[in-house]
Parts: sequence; C-alpha cells; structure tokens
Amino acid sequence: MEEKKFDVKSIIGFVLIFGILLYIMYQNQPTPEELEAQKKAEQEQVESEKTQSKQNETLVTTSADFTTNAQVLDSTQKVALHNKVGSFAYALTLPSATDKQTRVETDVFELKFDNKGGHLAEVKLKNFVDYDSVPIYMVKDNNSAFNITFGTSDNRTLNTQDFPFQPSVTKNGENTVVSMKLKVSETAFLEYRYELKPNDYMIDFSIKSQGLSNVFNTSQPIELDWKQKSIRHSKSISYENRYTRLTYMYDDGKVDKLSQASDDDESINDVEWLSYRQHFFSTILVANDSPFNKAAITSEDLVEDEEIDTLFTKLYTSKIPLAYSGGELNQNLGLYYGPTDNSTLKAYDKDLEKSIPFGWGIFGWINVVLFIPLFGFLSGFLPYGIAIIVMTILVKIVLSFVQYKQFLSQAKMKILKPELDAVREKYKDNKLKAQQETMAIQSRAGASPLSGCLPGLMQIPVFYALFMFFPTAFELRQKGFLWADDLSSYDSILDLPFHIPLYGDHVALFPILAAIAIFFYMKMTTGQQMATQPTQEGMPDMAKMMKYMIYFSPILMLVFFNNYASGLSLYYFISNLISIGIMLVIKNYIIDEDKVLAKIEVSKTKPKKQNKFQKKMAEMMEQAEQQKQSQQKGKKK
Repeated sequence: MEEKKFDVKSIIGFVLIFGILLYIMYQNQPTPEELEAQKKAEQEQVESEKTQSKQNETLVTTSADFTTNAQVLDSTQKVALHNKVGSFAYALTLPSATDKQTRVETDVFELKFDNKGGHLAEVKLKNFVDYDSVPIYMVKDNNSAFNITFGTSDNRTLNTQDFPFQPSVTKNGENTVVSMKLKVSETAFLEYRYELKPNDYMIDFSIKSQGLSNVFNTSQPIELDWKQKSIRHSKSISYENRYTRLTYMYDDGKVDKLSQASDDDESINDVEWLSYRQHFFSTILVANDSPFNKAAITSEDLVEDEEIDTLFTKLYTSKIPLAYSGGELNQNLGLYYGPTDNSTLKAYDKDLEKSIPFGWGIFGWINVVLFIPLFGFLSGFLPYGIAIIVMTILVKIVLSFVQYKQFLSQAKMKILKPELDAVREKYKDNKLKAQQETMAIQSRAGASPLSGCLPGLMQIPVFYALFMFFPTAFELRQKGFLWADDLSSYDSILDLPFHIPLYGDHVALFPILAAIAIFFYMKMTTGQQMATQPTQEGMPDMAKMMKYMIYFSPILMLVFFNNYASGLSLYYFISNLISIGIMLVIKNYIIDEDKVLAKIEVSKTKPKKQNKFQKKMAEMMEQAEQQKQSQQKGKKK
C-alpha cells in the first residue's frame, strides 16, 4: 500500500516538473519581431556564402596558407586544410613535411635536396675549389629556385615550392636514385626523380605524375620556373662576368646567347638545352626526349660595381611551359652541374661543348680543330706554362712566311721610294696623275702597299682564335707557372690599396712584359713602314697614325690585360719576342736588297697584265681625271 502511494506522488512530481518546463518554454519563445529578424539574418548568411563561393572559383594558394606542419589533425582541421589546397592537403599531413633536407653524396657531388619543393637546395663540386680555396658551390643559400606552377580541377593555382615532398633514396645498380614525391594519396603523386651515376656530372632528372589526370586542370598552362644566381668563383669578378653568359641550343642545332654585358631577354622555340654558364662552370638543363616547345629566358647583370657587387655575377631565369600527355606529366630531362670543359661536355654527345665561347665562324673552327687538340697533346707531357711557350713557337714558325712577305714588300717599297718621290714631285700639281703613275710603277715592279697588308690580314683569324682560346681553356685553371699561381687568372705581383678604373687593384707582370715586347716590335716594324709610306692628298696621314699606334698598342695591352688570364699575356709576350727574332733574321740574313732590286728591274721589263680590279681602278681614275679637266675648262670660260 505504501509502495502504491509512492508511485502516485512520483507521477504527480513529474507532471508538475513537465508543466513548469512547458511554461518556461512558452515564456521564452521569440516574438513575431524576433522571428522576422532571425529570418533576415539567415537570408544574409546565404547571400554571403554565395558571394564567397564566387570569389573562390579560382583560388591561388601561397605558402602563407600552409599553417599545418605534419601534425595530427582532427576532422575539422582536415576539412579546413582541404578547403585551402584541395587534394594536395594530404601531402601536408605526411611525416616528410617535418624533415628539412635529404643529403646524398657521389664521387663528384655533395647534394642537398629540399623536402619542401623537392628541388636541389645545395650542389657542391667535390673536386674543385675557387680562387680562395673555398669549395665550388653551384647551388647554395637560396641562389637557385626550381618549381612548377599548375592548375587543378577545382580551379586552384598551386606551386610546388609551397608543398612538402616525401623523399626516398634507393639504389639502381651502381646508381643512386633520389625520389621526391608530392602526394595526394599513397598511389597518386607528382614525382621528381634524380638518378646519380658514379663519376658523372650529368643527373638524369624526370618530372612525372601518377594518378593526377583528374586532379590537374589540363586546360590551364603548366610552367617550369627555373632561376639561378651565378656565384662568383674567380679573383676578378669583372673578368669572370665577361665569360658568364646564358647560352642555348634551339631549332635543330642552332646556338645563340643572351647579351654578355647588359640585361637581356628572349623568347625562343624548340629549345634543346639551356646553359647557365659561369665562366669555368656551368649548369645545363637538357631536354632529353624532345625539345621544349618554347621558353622565355632572361639574363640580368648583377655586377654594377666590382668593389661592391662581389658575390654574384648574373641572374638567369627560364620559364618553360610543359606539356601534358594523357592528362599526366612525363618529362625526361638532364641536369648538368660541372666544369665548362670541352672534353667533359663533348662526352655527352648533345653538342653541349658549343656553349663554350671558342669564337664564331672560322675562329671557333680553328680552336676546335687545331689549338684545342694541339694544346691537349702538349700539356699531356709538358708543364702548362711550357706547353703555352712551345705552342706559341710552333704557331710563329708556321706563320713566319707571312712575316717574310711583309718584310719583302717593305723592302721593295724602300727601293722604289726615290722613284716614287720623283713622280710625286713631277706631278705635284696633279694629284690624280701622280696616283696613276705611282700605281703603274708599283704594278710593273711587282710591289704594292697592299701586298704587305694582305699577309698580315691572314694572321687575324689565328690571333683572334687564340684570344678566345686561353680565357676558355679549363686546363689552365689553377695551374701555375713561374710567379703566376693561376694561368687562367691574372698574375698579381703587387696588390694596390686602391682601385684604378679599367685597370684594377693590382699590378700583373705578364701584361707589362707583353707591352714592352709589343712596343719594341712595333718600333722596329713601323719605323721602316713610316719611312716608305707616302702621304697622299685626301688620305689619312698613315705615318702619323703608325706613330701613335707604337704607343697606343702597348698601353692598351698594359691596361686591358691586367685582369685577363696570365696564360694569354704569356702567349703575347713570347709571340712578340719570337716575332722580333724572326724579323731580325729575315732582314739581316734572308732578304738581300740588291737581289730584290735586280728582280724589280727584270719585272719592269716584262709586260704586266692588269687584272679586272686594276683595270677598273685605272678606268675610274681616268674618268676622274677627265672630269677634273672638264671642270677646269668650264671655270676658265
């Protein structure tokens, strides 16, 4: 009975509580005005979401959007991250995002790969040091950027530099394979694959994707962006910068360059390789399978003041659109980091050696066919300085017939000088007639000023070829001779406490010796030329010009070559010493002026047949003479 009463009381209590709750809810229900305000707020929220959706139709994501660093995320955070980067949010949740770099070493490289971006963050060449005994770095301290910009199917624009790649290092026989994967799942990813071979400066590099055909927006261009500042490696940054240049091969074997001394840009098609040359070292990107369809390249000179700008020489950039294949990427490339050495580059059979500035046309041909093999042979068993001297002697012996022709022409002109002076005196009031008679005498005697100039012109290809050879000869780098500790750089015997414009902050000895030798050689050769050189009305005073050249040429050598390779100055010094010796031998022991005079007399008696050029010149001079006479008659009337 008591138990029944308890149940009744409990029921009554629950009814009272329920009634009270209903009363409270009734009292707290919104008024009609509050319901209207709530409805209005909900409509505004819907409109706001629509506006935000329109703004996010194309979302460009930057590194500032990535606030997660491979931490364990809850469902809300995952949704927020996916809203930022779409399918690539998966990459930001992987453990690899916490690791900064992956290190790999080969026989020739010490490499560091940046896990964020998947690119090479540091490239050290183990077998070389710079002028200050510091290891050669091609890539270091963010001087290089290598990334891809691409669009996604959910209308985003992303860049690989903002994402962590998952690294793995494996072996493929003797080769080391570094794989960097930007993942959207365990089976779908964008991969940078680097295969490193023993004792090889060329890295097999591929950019491939797997399972991303539905992730990429193939209607939006995908672009490879490659930038690099060239790190200074030589004593003279201005000299090094002179041979630092962006070179490229395109259109089935053509080779061209951006400007050497100023900022430049170019848009090119069918690009086979791009060389970021830094004088004696180069970074080269090679299109292995097929040429890049096009590339936009730039070069910026970073050396405005060599006393201030001491770290970098040039900034190179290349923007290269990549092609999709079946909605995926599959690009096989080569990355070369190594010496700008002819034999090394030639071994890859891709014409990479054409990036070396041996000279254009016949000048480059002479270097490739003659001087490079010759110097390689001589330096194989001789010290490098001695090899330069021996090569100089051989070149001068071969060209000695040119000097003989020059001195023979000078001897003939010296013998004819009295006769030519008499003609000029006889026709001093008729300059045109004097010129005609002078040419006639020279023609009958087989002597002409041009016969002395033409053999000299034959030396120009050899002169220029050697001028290009020595600054690009990698074999001379850091090879000493006498007081010069590096034949590829200047041979300083005195460091100055100040900088002289155009000259530098040091005194090099080989250019001084070369300048002295040039002065005496020109003094001996031009002295005789000035004595035999006639001064003609309306023509420059050649004797006066030669006199100036005697002093101007040595000064030019002294100033301009103070920062040049000492091997080149050594060549000019030895070359002019040998030229002086050959000249003395020819003048004193080979050319006999009496015999030359006898030959001239015999030549005068023989009928001289004029060639077409001589006939044309005679006709022009005759017409000029007739015109002059007609004008004089007109004035008298």
